[in-house]
Amino acid sequence: MQHPITGAQLIGYTESSLGAETFSTTNPRDGKHTPWSFRETTKEELQKAVEMAASAFIPFQELPGERRGEFLEAVAGELEAVSADLIEVYTLESGLPEARARGELGRTTGQLRAFADLARKDSWRMARIDAAQPDRQPVPKPDIRKCLYPLGPVAVFGASNFPFAFSTAGGDTASALAVGCPVVVKGHPLHAGTGEAVGRCVQKAARETGMPEGVFSHLQSSGISLGEQLVQHLLIKGVGFTGSRKAGLALSRLGQERAIPIPVFAEMGSINPVVVLPSATEESGGWAKAYAQSVTLGSGQFCTNPGLILGIAGPSWDRFVRSLAVEISQVPAGCMLHRGMADRFRTLREELLSQQGVTVLETNQEESGEAMVGGTVARVSGSDFCGNPSLQQEVFGPFTLTVGCSGREELLRAVQILEGQLTASILGDPEEIGREPELLSALKDKAGRLLFNGVPTGVEVCPSMHHGGPFPATTDARFTSVGTDAALRWVRPISFQNTPQQFLPPVLRDENPLGIWRMVNGEFSRKNSVV
Repeated sequence: MQHPITGAQLIGYTESSLGAETFSTTNPRDGKHTPWSFRETTKEELQKAVEMAASAFIPFQELPGERRGEFLEAVAGELEAVSADLIEVYTLESGLPEARARGELGRTTGQLRAFADLARKDSWRMARIDAAQPDRQPVPKPDIRKCLYPLGPVAVFGASNFPFAFSTAGGDTASALAVGCPVVVKGHPLHAGTGEAVGRCVQKAARETGMPEGVFSHLQSSGISLGEQLVQHLLIKGVGFTGSRKAGLALSRLGQERAIPIPVFAEMGSINPVVVLPSATEESGGWAKAYAQSVTLGSGQFCTNPGLILGIAGPSWDRFVRSLAVEISQVPAGCMLHRGMADRFRTLREELLSQQGVTVLETNQEESGEAMVGGTVARVSGSDFCGNPSLQQEVFGPFTLTVGCSGREELLRAVQILEGQLTASILGDPEEIGREPELLSALKDKAGRLLFNGVPTGVEVCPSMHHGGPFPATTDARFTSVGTDAALRWVRPISFQNTPQQFLPPVLRDENPLGIWRMVNGEFSRKNSVV
């Protein structure tokens, strides 16, 4: 392996192994320990990493965007250079197939390059200029200019279900670095080896591109104390988290209870409701097969997994639900990321199946193994669903609940009582959908992304993507964790009034030296003048 895994903390350009306590990762397919041992981060190591990040903040944010772009490009290049090693560790710790690992690594390097481009353009600063009007009556108008600035050091929590794309060098880290925020990563204990291997690539890229030491550190721990300490540290100015509702809410509370509260941007799960109108229940549409694949994709371990499918009861709905169950029964059992997660899936599934009116349909048999689980389809009436809030609980894994409503009125009611979601989908022909304006409005109110005739799994990384949603899907529905707008989580606006040109940031100077689009006196312009 080009970058050996030592189990140490990566702090700035060095590594540290002060901790006496250790933990290890396992292969979820057989439960055997991987070859590595990882040291628990000490308080001294945490303090050093955060202090170095704080010291690096001013020089890092003042670098030209081109330099930060070079850094992120270099990270992508390092990941690609050692891709074979990374994929070997990834598959060993996650139980996920090589094809998934390669696809996720490609998404990760693509994200890094997209944020490199964002850093270079400086368009994220959203420059606004309102020139002075000294002759305005009854009072003169001052010269006011505004742009965005980075918050400061950011703590990022690695996600269990995306060891590459939402972890050490994932979207949270890349977006923060792009706008000048140093990052301290708390690696996920289920894939600590993957996290360290990726972290060494980031560390090498930072050194070779001349970044201030401390712009990146990677810390390991098997417990929750390290994460709590990170959120509570007064030098940390923001937090990115993807995981369970329980953990996300706990971190959010810690962030708000500080002497100086900070934003905790937590993505906490979703059941991603799907409304199937009568025209989409026909077998010729192929939606039963498409949704069987979506429900079981990656053993159901996607935050956009369709865990709730609603329609209008009747013969065509019954045929659709049975077809969905048959299709899912033909998908082989899959490996979850850890035996504990598989056990949790089984427990939650049994709890939901025990609820009044819920019945399980045909499903495949689970294979033997530490973390192997089979897909499951259950059904319930609209009235029972509307009367039981516990049926909205996310069962993280290859599970979906189908709800047969008595008519359009009950279907609308079922959607209206839903919690906030990452996505909502509607299937049907355009004319049929057009006759449901209230239903569309209700779906839009519940989700951050509304899909027409598609599956929610598969999140395109692009500027138009919004991967967020009303609470409890996320702690702040205004922001996304996917796409270049993810950088807006790590910035704040500053206005400058009657400020001499030499004291303005380049993006606000009259001559527009960066040649970016700015709003000048109410109109977008790239001119080198504010007149």
